[in-house]
Amino acid sequence: MRLPRTDRGRALLVAAIAVVVIVFTATVPLLRDWFDLRVYYGAVDTWVHHGGRIYDYRVPGTTYGFTYPPFAAVAMLPMALLGLHAAIAVALLLNLGALAVVVRILAGRSWRKYGWYGCALGACALALFEPLRDTFSFGQVNILLLALVLFDSWLLATGRGRWAGVGIGLAAAIKLTPALFILLLLLARRWRAAAVASVVAVAATGLAGLVAPDASRFYWTDAMWDTTRIGRLDYVSNQSVQGILARLGETDRAVWAAVVVVLLGVWAVRARRAVAVGDWAAAFALTGLTACLISPITWVHHLVWLLPAFAVLVRARQPRIAAGLYAVLCTSVVWLWFDDASGIDGFLGSNTYAWITLGLLLWLPVGQSRVSRMPIRRTTSTTTAAPSTAAPAITPVAAQSGSVSGAAVATTGTVSGSGAGLGLARNASSDPTGSTRPAASKPQSSNDRASS
Repeated sequence: MRLPRTDRGRALLVAAIAVVVIVFTATVPLLRDWFDLRVYYGAVDTWVHHGGRIYDYRVPGTTYGFTYPPFAAVAMLPMALLGLHAAIAVALLLNLGALAVVVRILAGRSWRKYGWYGCALGACALALFEPLRDTFSFGQVNILLLALVLFDSWLLATGRGRWAGVGIGLAAAIKLTPALFILLLLLARRWRAAAVASVVAVAATGLAGLVAPDASRFYWTDAMWDTTRIGRLDYVSNQSVQGILARLGETDRAVWAAVVVVLLGVWAVRARRAVAVGDWAAAFALTGLTACLISPITWVHHLVWLLPAFAVLVRARQPRIAAGLYAVLCTSVVWLWFDDASGIDGFLGSNTYAWITLGLLLWLPVGQSRVSRMPIRRTTSTTTAAPSTAAPAITPVAAQSGSVSGAAVATTGTVSGSGAGLGLARNASSDPTGSTRPAASKPQSSNDRASS
């Protein structure tokens, strides 16, 4: 099949693909009816306008309520000034803005060479990605948290580390999973960034304690440890290691803890290697993968944290692998085992997304999408050598990743490159409610209109 080469042909192709995407998303997965946003809105509305308690709220007709740390509720307080439909509109705009930030950081400036045509095809591909579909349809916050964390990775990769850690700290205060990125900063010996992230997370949590002391006390002493508030561990949408074990009937927390320790060991070795060669893109991608695996519950829409790993694969010149895995994550295949995940087929099929996450953790290329290290300032002489009438001798320079020819160095005295990693230019360097199924099951399936 030959791709169109004229703008008219490309526009027709994009329109046709857009129609297919719209039909698919409107029929196959079904919309989630903004269920999670209804949870957030209902909890904040009850707290502010009706004197209720944040963690006592339940969406009418369900057993699901607010499950995030209290700072998340404080951050969502502006919703109390809006109606539900206005809150939905604002959530859509925020998620779109966050997605634009994520794509800009992951793709860098390389998107420009594809023009409007490439961007349109990319938008269609993103619209098919199940974790993103569910994030928007549920009104979830995952993509916002990913944008906060990746902004810190961009600061570190481009030598702007003074404020690095703020995004990670805020994300960790809103939801516990991103706290693993603080450990990454410690592993990389970025002490300042780790301190900033920790201080921001503690300060935000302390602010929530002042604003909602009773809710804070209840969360940190009770709700945080009660996974049943979120949903069943064996529910097919839970694509974490705990979900795999639960579907096998293994409920011993010691077994889960042992597997988590092994995974953290693998992550520490691979992430340390990544930061040692300046590959912050891979380091952050590996950390997102690990967070999804070790979290007790990782619903399908949490898997937006896999997006950085796909960007690393593309930069490592493995686009076919990236496209294949990405396509699987667009299919909603795990829902085929919604009712019965027993047998070998259930073990393999119901955990498909978890296997992809684990495979990426083990085999994601490291060091092939290297970003710039901290820039080294050059000192130049204040005097200029007298011109020579002889032809200048040009000394060859050994080629390295991101370097330019020796001639360019000899004639300009600078080194530049189109940065890989996070896609940035390399610095000069001398080196209420949705209908649900019975309350016992988590309303996450393709046939339900609810979430976590």
